Amino acid sequence: MSSCLCVFVSLKGVERMLSLDSDVQYVKGIGPRRSALLGSRGIRTVEDLLLHIPKSYQDRANFVPLASLQVGQDAAVHARVYRSRVIQTRTRGRILNVILSDGSGFAHAKWFHGGFLQTREFNAGREIVLFGRVDFDRYDSQFVFFNPEFELLDDGDGPDSLDMGRYVPLYEEVAGITSRQFRRSIAGALSDLPKSIEDPLPAEIRTAHGFPDIHTALQRVHFPEAGDDLSELNQRRSPYHRRLIFEEFFLLELIYALRRIQSRALKGVRFETSGRIRQQVKTILPFHPTVAQKRVLKEIVDDLKAPYPMNRLLQGDVGSGKTIVAFEAIVIAVENGYQTALMAPTEILAEQHYINAKRILDPLGYRLCVVRRGVKKAERQELLEKIASAEIQVIIGTHALIEEHTVFNKLGLVVVDEQHRFGVIQRLQLMAKGENPNTLVMTATPIPRTLAMTLYGDLDLSVIDEMPPGRSPIRTIHAVERDAERVYRMIAAELDKGRQAYVVYPVIEESEKVDLKSATEGFKKLSDVFKTRRVALLHGRLKSEEKEATMRSFAAGETDILVSTTVIEVGVDVPNATVMLIEHAERFGLAQLHQLRGRVGRGSHSSFCLLMAPGRLTGVARQRIQAMVSTTDGFRLAEVDLQLRGPGEMAGTRQSGIPEFRVANLMTDTGLLSLAQKEAERWVSRTEEREKLVEALSARTRLVTVG
Repeated sequence: MSSCLCVFVSLKGVERMLSLDSDVQYVKGIGPRRSALLGSRGIRTVEDLLLHIPKSYQDRANFVPLASLQVGQDAAVHARVYRSRVIQTRTRGRILNVILSDGSGFAHAKWFHGGFLQTREFNAGREIVLFGRVDFDRYDSQFVFFNPEFELLDDGDGPDSLDMGRYVPLYEEVAGITSRQFRRSIAGALSDLPKSIEDPLPAEIRTAHGFPDIHTALQRVHFPEAGDDLSELNQRRSPYHRRLIFEEFFLLELIYALRRIQSRALKGVRFETSGRIRQQVKTILPFHPTVAQKRVLKEIVDDLKAPYPMNRLLQGDVGSGKTIVAFEAIVIAVENGYQTALMAPTEILAEQHYINAKRILDPLGYRLCVVRRGVKKAERQELLEKIASAEIQVIIGTHALIEEHTVFNKLGLVVVDEQHRFGVIQRLQLMAKGENPNTLVMTATPIPRTLAMTLYGDLDLSVIDEMPPGRSPIRTIHAVERDAERVYRMIAAELDKGRQAYVVYPVIEESEKVDLKSATEGFKKLSDVFKTRRVALLHGRLKSEEKEATMRSFAAGETDILVSTTVIEVGVDVPNATVMLIEHAERFGLAQLHQLRGRVGRGSHSSFCLLMAPGRLTGVARQRIQAMVSTTDGFRLAEVDLQLRGPGEMAGTRQSGIPEFRVANLMTDTGLLSLAQKEAERWVSRTEEREKLVEALSARTRLVTVG
C-alpha cells in the first residue's frame, strides 16, 4: 500500500483528503475518543486499522434452526432471548444461563464464570446471533452452547449484511471496541478506497505466485465472498492472507537484502590465507575437525578473503565445536597483523574463553588479555595502553570492551559470543572500534532457521549441525522430591568413579515472596549429605576473584560438587563433570535447561541430567520437561520453544530487535518467509530497481520495526 493513497471524507461540512497515514479518528464511527483507545494498542492510522485482520470467520450464511441442532456440530443460530438468569455455584462461580427461541424450538446458552456479562443486556426478546459447538445438557434436557461466541444486535437496529447472511469476520476486541464495531469501521474505510491502489508488490511477483492485488486482498480478507474456502480463511491460508503475509516478509527481507548490499559496498579488512597461515591454523586443532566444522570454516575464510567486511552468524548446538572454529578465524586475523576482540556476556564466560584461548593459542605465542571490571586502576590503565599500542593481539572481555576508554590499534576481527545476551546496538558499538572489521557472531542457543532469518537477517548464516566424535550421550530424567535419596545415591556413585557434579538452583537465597529452594540452603544441605566430599558454592553476587577461584578449583578437579545458580549456563567446560542436577526445573526456560544440560556430557563418560520438578506438572512446564526428557537435539527443542513461547519471548524482542508483524506469523508461515527471502535477493540484484525499492521502503517502514 503506497502512502500516497488517499480517500475523501467530509469533516464538519468540509471536504478533506485522508491518506493511509492519517489518524484513524477520521474513519467513520471511530472519532477522537475511540482513536485514543486504539492508539494505545498500536492502531493509529487507517492502514493500521486495515491490517487488524480477523481472528476467525463464522459461516452465518446458513443459520441452523434450533429444532435441527445436532450434538457435536459447530452451528450458527439466529434467535431471540426467551429468558435469562444468573446461577451462583460453588465451583464455577456465576453462570449466565440464557434460553433461546427461534420459533422452531428452544436451546440454552451458558457462560461459566459469567459474572462479567450483564443479564440486563439479555432481556427477553433481544435478538442474538450466536456461534459455537452444540452439546446436550442432561440437567435441562436441552441442546446447549457452552461459552459460545455471540453478538447482541442493537435494539431497533436489526441485523444487516455485515453481521449475517455471509462469512462474517470476527476481530480481537481492542480497548473495549467490539468485533461488530470493527466490522463497521473497516467496511466504511474499504468502501471509500479507490480500486486503483498503488500496489507495493511488483506485478511480476504477483503474477508469478498467483497473489491478488492489494485492494482485492484487503477487501476479501475482511469480507470474504461465498465462493471463498472457509477452512482456508480460518487457517489464514486463503490467497488474501497469503498475499498480505508474503508482502510483510518481502518488505522486511528487502530491507535486509539492501543492508547486505550496502555492507558489501564497504571496504573491509581483507585477509590472506597463505600456506604458512593454514599451517598455523592446523597447529591449534586439538582434534580432527568434523565435516560441519570444515564447511563452516570455509564459509568464514571465503568472507575473510572478500573485499567487504564479514557479517556472519555461527550457530551450533551445545558442544558442537563453535569455539575452536572461532579461534581458527582469530589465528587468521592475527597472522595478518590485526587485533581481535572476543566479547562474552558474563565475566565467568569471558574468563573461560581466556583460559581456553591461552591453552589453544599458546603454541603460537600470541599475546592475550582479558578485560574485566574490578581490576585495580593502575593495572587496568597499563592493560588499556597495551591494547591501544597493539602490544596485545587477542583481547577478551565483557561489556567493558565497548566502553569509551577501551581503544584498539588495529581491530580486524570482532567475535561476539552468545549474541542473544547482547543487543544489536552493542554488537555495532564493538564493530565501530575498528574500520569496518570482520564480524563473527556466535550463539550456542539453537534458533530455528525461520527465526534466525528475521532475528539476524543482516547476517549470513553458518550452522554446525554435527557433533564431534567421542561425546557421550546424556540421559535426562524427570525426578520428584520423593526421589531425592535415589538422586543422591546416583551422584555418590559418579563421585566414587572420580567424576564431578553440578547442582543448580533458581535463586541465590530463600525469599518470603517465592517458595523456592535456594543455592545457599542447597549448599548447606549438600555439604551435610556429602560430608566427605568437597562442595563449593558459586553465584553472581560473589566477587570476580572468588568466582574465578571457584571455577578454577572445579575445572582442576579440586571440587567434587559445584552448587550454583545459572551463572554456569554457558561456556563452562569441564569434561570430568557427568551429573547435572537442576532443582525446580519447572521454573527454567527450555533454552536454559538445554544450556545447563550441555555442561555435562563433554567428555567420553556417560552423563546424567536430573530435572527435579513436581510430579504433576501442568501447561507449558509439563511440555518443557517432556521435551527435555525426549530429546537432546537443541534445534528440535528450539522449535518446541518457539511453539510454546512465540518468537518475541523466545528471542527477547526488546533486546534483539525482532520485527513486529501485523499479519505474518513466524511459527506457521515459514514457507512464505523462505519465498520472500529468495524474491527479495533476486529483486535487489537488479540494479535498476534499487532506487525504486529504497523509495518504496521509506514509505513502508511502519509495517515492520527492525532493530
